[in-house]
Amino acid sequence: MRNPTATFSRASSLFPSLSSFPLLLSRSSITLASLAPATGTRTSPSRIPGTSRSWYSSNSSSRHASPPIRWLTMAPSTFKLNTGQDIPAVGFGTWQAGPGEVAAAVTYALKVGYRLIDAAYCYGNEDEVGQGLKAAFDAGHARREDVFVITKLWNTYSSRAEVGLDKSLRALGLDYVDLFLVHWPVGMNPDGNDDRFPKLPDGSRDMLWDHDHVATWRRMEALVATGKARGVGVCNYSAPYLRRLLEHATVVPAVNQIENHPGLPQQDVVDLCREKGIHVIAYSPLGSSGGPLLQSEPVTKVAERKGVSPGTVLLSYHVARGSTVLAKSVTEARIKANLEIVDLDADDRKILDDYSAALARDGSVQRFVYPPFGVNFGFPDKNSGRSLPNGV
Repeated sequence: MRNPTATFSRASSLFPSLSSFPLLLSRSSITLASLAPATGTRTSPSRIPGTSRSWYSSNSSSRHASPPIRWLTMAPSTFKLNTGQDIPAVGFGTWQAGPGEVAAAVTYALKVGYRLIDAAYCYGNEDEVGQGLKAAFDAGHARREDVFVITKLWNTYSSRAEVGLDKSLRALGLDYVDLFLVHWPVGMNPDGNDDRFPKLPDGSRDMLWDHDHVATWRRMEALVATGKARGVGVCNYSAPYLRRLLEHATVVPAVNQIENHPGLPQQDVVDLCREKGIHVIAYSPLGSSGGPLLQSEPVTKVAERKGVSPGTVLLSYHVARGSTVLAKSVTEARIKANLEIVDLDADDRKILDDYSAALARDGSVQRFVYPPFGVNFGFPDKNSGRSLPNGV
């Protein structure tokens, strides 16, 4: 199995000004393999400056152990994927943006310095994302080759990966995407009563219960040779699902995009991804719609210490952990503000670390995004549902 080592580039400071964002230069690299200690050992502080107060083995059956959080003390501007691509540390997300709002938001995001745009067929707004990209390119805010574009294969196209990719490319107005991701490791009826969300007469999702996510991944692997996707990856993969996939994969996923925040650190998944050279992209960093984590006492405490907003703390949390984070808004002021990433010192990190550890110890982690597929995906906090082939 091909398993290239992923690295990330570190800048001396991140986003010193919005206008200089595209010009940041890296000074050093650290391999992601060095971030992951051997099972049952601690991370060497000489490798990763910061703290790691309690090691949690990814093979442990205990969901109450305190998860370690390994930190970077200097915020990087980009990360190196196992494909050789550089992916920005902060990206612009387009999920749940209302009709008529997305195009202008994408254009403005590129104008003020974003260089990663995250889209998906499921969101139903790829055409507007494409309009925003074109407007930004035409205005000279960015060049296509400087913008990292991600989109995703939806469940109703799990057996037709290239068809799904072609539909997304047409909507986006692009010849290729930088990454094409499996949105969820499930399949839904491609001939159902809706192209995105087919339902049965009782209102439940019209699922394909014989779906094998490994078969879908083989179709994804074949797309790289077409040139229409520069790399492929997955979303919403638990550690057990990822291990099953890697047993059969000839191409290691470039990324695993997961819900991730202090209330849901998912350290078992993050550690496995590091071990295998798979980069983590965090979505819903504020805890999904309404930003429920913005009012969390540990987050507001760190925000007061740093003199920044709780949102800035939550976004900076991921970059410090070595992950790319997706920020989303359609408000210009907030779009610009979300580019502010601050370095978190040891005391800041301990506050967030202790919060995550307490939630894990009490079995009360907070997962906000979990569609009603009725499938057991192998997440420790969601261990019910039906099993699928090569699942759990």
